[in-house]
Amino acid sequence: MGGAPKAVRFSGRGVFVRSFYGVFGLKPYGTPTQPDPAAAVRLAQGQAQRKKRYNMRYHFDFVVVGSGIAGLSLGLKLAERGSVCIITKANEDESNTKYAQGGVAVVSRMEADSFAQHIADTEEAGDGACMPEAVKVVVTEGPDAVREIIDWGARFDKTPDGEWDLAREGGHSAHRVLHHKDMTGFEIERALLSQVYQSPNITLWSHKFAIDLITQHHLGVEVNKRSQEVDCYGVYVLDTASGAVDTILGRITILATGGAGQVYASTTNPLIATGDGVAMAYRAKARVENMEFIQFHPTALYNPGEFPSFLISEAVRGYGGVLKNRRGEEFMHRYDKRKSLAPRDIVARAIDSEMKRLGDEHVWLDCRSIDVDFMRSHFPNIYQKCLSIGIDMQHAMVPVVPAQHYMVGGIKVDLWGRSSIRHLYACGECSSTGLHGANRLASNSLLEALVFANRIARDIGDDFRAIPFCEAAPDWDDAGTAAPPELVLISQNRREVQAIMSGYVGIVRTNVRLDRALERLLLIYRETELMYKTTTLSVPLLELRNLLSVAYTIVKSAKLREESRGLHFNTDFPGKAVEYEPTVI
Repeated sequence: MGGAPKAVRFSGRGVFVRSFYGVFGLKPYGTPTQPDPAAAVRLAQGQAQRKKRYNMRYHFDFVVVGSGIAGLSLGLKLAERGSVCIITKANEDESNTKYAQGGVAVVSRMEADSFAQHIADTEEAGDGACMPEAVKVVVTEGPDAVREIIDWGARFDKTPDGEWDLAREGGHSAHRVLHHKDMTGFEIERALLSQVYQSPNITLWSHKFAIDLITQHHLGVEVNKRSQEVDCYGVYVLDTASGAVDTILGRITILATGGAGQVYASTTNPLIATGDGVAMAYRAKARVENMEFIQFHPTALYNPGEFPSFLISEAVRGYGGVLKNRRGEEFMHRYDKRKSLAPRDIVARAIDSEMKRLGDEHVWLDCRSIDVDFMRSHFPNIYQKCLSIGIDMQHAMVPVVPAQHYMVGGIKVDLWGRSSIRHLYACGECSSTGLHGANRLASNSLLEALVFANRIARDIGDDFRAIPFCEAAPDWDDAGTAAPPELVLISQNRREVQAIMSGYVGIVRTNVRLDRALERLLLIYRETELMYKTTTLSVPLLELRNLLSVAYTIVKSAKLREESRGLHFNTDFPGKAVEYEPTVI
């Protein structure tokens, strides 16, 4: 290392900047992930009892964190120019993309649809908060981006006459959603991974958890929100098998880490969705935007004890499924003229209101008017899932309830995917591009990831070769740490965070609930920080710290928005402001 200083693991790592860090004078930073928390805790114990392998240093032109549609498609493009390392904390196919049922919203038939219609639908769903330039870019550049993944082998359903079998979902004025049965994301992930495996310039590492971005902070320079020209040099990565922390240096780093559904007790997101990218970027002092806009999917299957929640695709309503209460009455007409095909924020609030009005734990989705053979061919997974718990959709209604589904806000980026930190880009759900505004239109997210992956690759160009590797970046130092004595604290604190967010920061919010959430999160934060400073790194501990970071940004942003708009509804501020302003922290 030539005498370079070692990374000090807990010096000045401000997670809860401006509030927890500034007001309470605490010192934060760090965070990782794994699907099975109990197994990960056992791994942490074993690592403390055996000698770890040495930490390693690696150099790549491009470091991509995440292996969903954003990370894989961008990695394929960058591999044409230089060496690419794609790291993912679980199996390479485990991502939010894999679980996307609906499809990709894109204009493909100009005789029945138009860019203007898609733009209008997106902006209406966004409730006055969309950035017009971002909407135009995604909608107009979308067809070319989709054609590219079709060329890479993605298969979308067609009609018997060979035309695309386009679905219509809530908020859309036309049939424009390309899909592969009810597992579109799985098909896209398959096609992209098959291409990645064939690329000699891509190194794909699974079970590597990105802990933190490497910036000037790790060189001993004070970095805060007022700092100008913060640089990203790569990432520190936990090898979950050995416990070693490697230093991966990159000329360019891209965060494509997906969402943060695990911050809530009820979510359709997989267990890996702990907001790692947003948490890392926020700790590194990148700008984070509009985190109060959390989308709850209206129709998750009501099946107590199942976690994550199983999603009943919005496309089911597009083909005739109707929402009803326990009396068998349709109710959506009382909330919106589009009835069951209204945008998700409206439908989710309507269901929440209907449940509270009648004192019920769920409502019903009536699909009995849909031809059973059509259901089996278009929604085979949904149909079989319902059968597995005793529900025959041909003869019985399906119990459904809203569940957290998508993080609309994220790392603030411009129209080329550039964050406020130099040499750091963000793409996909972890980013905030301005496309979705205050509420995401169904099936726009996969399209956004493809378009911005293309734009990031174009923006990087060939100039990246002039960016030097930061050889002064120190190796990770975990001296003085030991195995955690109270492992139950990690899993219990995670459940408490989820309960706080679901109870106080859900579909309907109040000032009192938000204040109480902040107070409760502070207590858990203090406990977690103490454990982090003294114990060996483990996936459950690092995930908990990321969840706390994300939970704080959601609550902080919600407190700053003194209006109700889109996905954010506060009964203390029920009206909508005349002028929209983004929430940037």
